[in-house]
Order: sequence, then structure tokens, then C-alpha cells
Amino acid sequence: KIALDPGHNLGNSLHLAAINQTSWVGLAKTCNTSGTATNAGYPEASFTFDVVARLRRLLVAHGATVYVTRDRNTMSTYGPCVGARGSFAAQEGADLMVSVHGDGAPSSGRGFHVIAPAYYKGYTDDISTESRSLAWRMISGLTAGGLQPTTYLSSPLSVRKDVGTLNMSDVPTVMVETLN
Repeated sequence: KIALDPGHNLGNSLHLAAINQTSWVGLAKTCNTSGTATNAGYPEASFTFDVVARLRRLLVAHGATVYVTRDRNTMSTYGPCVGARGSFAAQEGADLMVSVHGDGAPSSGRGFHVIAPAYYKGYTDDISTESRSLAWRMISGLTAGGLQPTTYLSSPLSVRKDVGTLNMSDVPTVMVETLN
């Protein structure tokens, strides 16, 4: 059982009052952001929603049960907030979660990287080791599939305790910045 999170929602930019609300997720974070976009204006939200839809079909075809944090990508919807995204997998009984994003790093950089939650007592202390293992497996799989690891970071693995979605998870979880 796998939970997938297609990151930011297309309508976030039209619901600023809602997505700018802060909550405590191991630190004070806003509900969500609008994400990034290509220079031509293709939004991260649309890209990640498409990636998750394709990934969901592949996983289901291989026998997985797949849950997604949102089932639409429209201007009329927003969120879910980072805390809800993080707790979603455990609520659904999933074994792990992958949050899919597109990085907005400098245009001179290329490639993907994977973010795993750092050990954070009271938050990720129960999942940080398994999440790091999941992150390395994701890196291996993406590289074996022909994708290029990051050229703008020193490692394709980033371990952080400032990501609300990761902090609020109760199952092994990673965030994949699929491309820049």
C-alpha cells in the first residue's frame, strides 16, 4: 500500500489566504505554496499531478494499492496543507509515502534529488532510518531508470527536518524533487 502526494495544487495561487495560514509541523510552516513553473509557464502542480497519475497506473498494474493526497488539479481547489499531506499515508494504512515535486533551483542545474526526514524526536524518530533507506532505494531506482542525479547539490540525498510533510508522516516517507 503506497501513498503518493503530487505536491502543490494548481489552485493554490488563487487561495492565498488559505494557503498562507500557518500551523505547527515541528516548526511553523504555511499550509502550502504555489510551487514553481518552467520559464514557459508550465506549473509544477500540473507536472507532478501528471507524474503521480502515471505512477499510480503503473503501481496498480503491478498489484499495489495506491492512495493519493489529492485527486484533482484545478484552479478551484487548493491544498491539502503540509500537515494533512504528511499524516495522510498513516490515515490510509499505507506502508510508505512518496511526495513528488519539481525543483525550482537555478536554471544552470539539472537532475533529481530525494529528501528524507532527519531524526526529529517526537516527529520522525520512528521513521527516519527507514525513510533514509527508502530514499537510497529511490535514488538507485531513478538512476537505474536513466534519470540524472542532481548537478547543483553535493549529493542526491538531502536529509532535512524543516519539511512539514515529512515531519508529520508516521510511515517511511520521502520527497522526490524529480527535476530542475
